[in-house]
Order: sequence, then structure tokens, then C-alpha cells
Amino acid sequence: MSLFSQLPLERKAEMWKAIRGSIWLFLGFLIVTQQVLAKGFLYQFDHWIKSLKHHTFKGNSSHLLLAIDDLGLRGFTAAVLLISAALIGWRFRSWRPFNLSVLSLLLLNGVVGLAKISFHRVKPRLANDLLHTTGLSYPSGHAANALLTWGLLAYLIFRYTHKEPFVGMKLDKPVGAITLAVCIVSLMRDTHWFSDLLGGTLLGGSLLVFVIAVDRAIPSVKQPS
Repeated sequence: MSLFSQLPLERKAEMWKAIRGSIWLFLGFLIVTQQVLAKGFLYQFDHWIKSLKHHTFKGNSSHLLLAIDDLGLRGFTAAVLLISAALIGWRFRSWRPFNLSVLSLLLLNGVVGLAKISFHRVKPRLANDLLHTTGLSYPSGHAANALLTWGLLAYLIFRYTHKEPFVGMKLDKPVGAITLAVCIVSLMRDTHWFSDLLGGTLLGGSLLVFVIAVDRAIPSVKQPS
């Protein structure tokens, strides 16, 4: 008997829904990539945003922007995710939360890192929008980090923590707000093109939903649902 045949119908439906979602998000990333390579509409929109006057932030406002930017920082988000997953796993005596977190970080660094190396796009603050040089702007790792790591943490809390104050708690809106804030700050600080952020968000979302599909595909007697 195959592993998939043992899945409850509801869980199997969730798995296929997640797989379809991951594919659609990845196709969105490919469309953004095509726009960047072909210098299409999104490429032109990038340069329209670049032409706008950028305010120079100093003092407390600069510290605030950097703090928000850190919500998409790879080291910080990875540490929060792994520690939280370890605590949830310890509470439910399961390695699954930690294993899913490690899988997500491996996919994130591998896929996003490979994409960055493949395109080598120069950051907007360096003025020249060049590909295949020495830049690592596309896709945005900060945007992908923010959505994938905070999104997976929200998913783990929803799936595993069924005690107050987390009963049935859905954290999709805070995750969306964090990701949007990281993207806005990147534009304000002139560290990424708009298409970098859009591409990074779509790629991070695709990986997140793929990890959820993996979780739904493998039965576990220790996971509440």
C-alpha cells in the first residue's frame, strides 16, 4: 500500500492544493524573471521608481528602517524559526517542526542563492541596472526570507499549538504585513528593484507552500491535524 493511499481525504486534498499553489507561485516568479531579462513592463516600472526622489534617512528613522529590514535578514529569521520549531517539537515530542524548518532553510538558501548567482543583477543604489556581472539583487533574499520563515512559523503554530492563546490562530495577516513592510523598506532604502522584491516574494511563497505540501503528504501520529 502506497504512502499516499493512507492519507485521510482531507489531508490529501490539502496536499494537492498546496502543490498547485506552489506551481502557480513559481510560474509567477518565472513571469517576473522574463520581464527582467526582456526589459519588459516590470523592468520599466523598476526604473520609474528609481527616478523618484529618495529621502535620506538618519537618526531614529534610519534605526527603525533597519530594524524592519532585519525581519527579512537570513540569520535572524533562521534563528527565530529554528528555536521556535525546536520548542514546538519538544512540546509535542516530534522532530517534524524542526525537520520542516531545516528543509525550508535548505530550499531557501539553495534555490534563491542559485537564482541570485544565475542573474547577478546589480542593486539600484549602484545606478547601473546590469545583469550577469557581480550583483546579487535578483531575486530579493530579504523578501523570500520574510515570507518563507515567518510563514512557516505561523503554519507550525497553527498546526501544533492548540492551547490558549493560540487555539485555531491564523497568522497569515501578520506574515503578509511583515513581508510587505520588508519590501517597502527595501524600496525606501534603495537596496532592491521592485521586480527583485516581487520575484523574491513569489519564489519564497512557492517554497513555503511546497514545504506545506510535504508536511501534508507525510502522515504523522504526533501532529494534531
